[in-house]
Amino acid sequence: MYIRDFGVEMWMNEYENDCEINLAETCVKPFTVREIMEMTDNPQATWESLLDIQLTYGAIEGSELLRGELAKLYESAQPANIVTTHGAIGANNLVINSIVNPGDRVVSVLPTYQQLYSIPESLGAEVRICPLLPENGFLPDLDEMRSYVNENTSLICINNPNNPTGALMGRAFLEQVVEIARTCGAYVLCDEAYRGLNHTEYGENFAPGMFDLYEKGISTGSFSKAFSLAGLRLGWIAAPRDLIEAVNRHRDYNTISCGLIDDRLAAIALQNKEALLRRSLKIIADNAAVLDAWVAEEPHISYVKPQAGTTAFLKYDLAIDSKTFCSRLQHETGVMLLPGAVMDREGWLRIGYCFAEDTSELEEGLSRVSAFMEKLAQE
Repeated sequence: MYIRDFGVEMWMNEYENDCEINLAETCVKPFTVREIMEMTDNPQATWESLLDIQLTYGAIEGSELLRGELAKLYESAQPANIVTTHGAIGANNLVINSIVNPGDRVVSVLPTYQQLYSIPESLGAEVRICPLLPENGFLPDLDEMRSYVNENTSLICINNPNNPTGALMGRAFLEQVVEIARTCGAYVLCDEAYRGLNHTEYGENFAPGMFDLYEKGISTGSFSKAFSLAGLRLGWIAAPRDLIEAVNRHRDYNTISCGLIDDRLAAIALQNKEALLRRSLKIIADNAAVLDAWVAEEPHISYVKPQAGTTAFLKYDLAIDSKTFCSRLQHETGVMLLPGAVMDREGWLRIGYCFAEDTSELEEGLSRVSAFMEKLAQE
């Protein structure tokens, strides 16, 4: 089976260990195990309970405790609608492989996480792409999406909040996507890795989950972004029972189960999710303000202000391709950005602006980017 190289991950693997300031990282500053323990009512007892875990396979689909906590993130989910995975990357892979067959039509968007169109292509599907354009606020054109579905359409893939643009589809918009899917009976997979990070006060920061909007709606999620726990390598699928059963048949071949300690730590985190999310939203708000002020003053950069998540898509006006831009930037200044070319959108840069809690790192990185662009402009 041929599959395209995964542009983002290959670039990250090559460059992220050698930068001074990482403005390509998409996670909020990660928590330590100690910080998670200290959020609990009895940290010592919680720690002792971890020490007593027997390192066996455990519950194959995820513990009842964790799946119960994950179900609370949706309006209508039960633990039976949830299965844990190796990150959202594992969740998306399992869903697509469980639905898509050769000759199917799949509708996706661009830019987005490459899985959502490259995996269907590798399975022999005909993939139609709805380009996300700045003039539309990086939201899909619904008339265009509607024109792409036909009787062979098995899946529509979207990403909300969007990576890399930070665009956000609200309930009314998502319901229109659902109506398009209903015309052909397609599933809708919504990669919701950044769900919980709307740029609003805590309590209004969760976008509606696709699982709650459609009888064939699928939500995939991750502990990496909103919960700042990428090192757990845990994600999940929220889906109708029949699809969970199909996913589990595929899962037997490539996952079996996730780690028991990861499972327990994730459950502890969700039991204290208010504290985790308030901390994430504070870091995002502080750093987003710094980024917005910089864009307003930087003559070579423009963007559509992100509404959610931890990333923004920056348009630059210099006569240099994005890979060369980012390679030179890191070599000459120590700052890492992600070239739009690895997300199939040349002329753009993805920035992750929340990896450091202190805004001084972002401020220093942006200052170096400005000096670098001024140098390029004079070459």
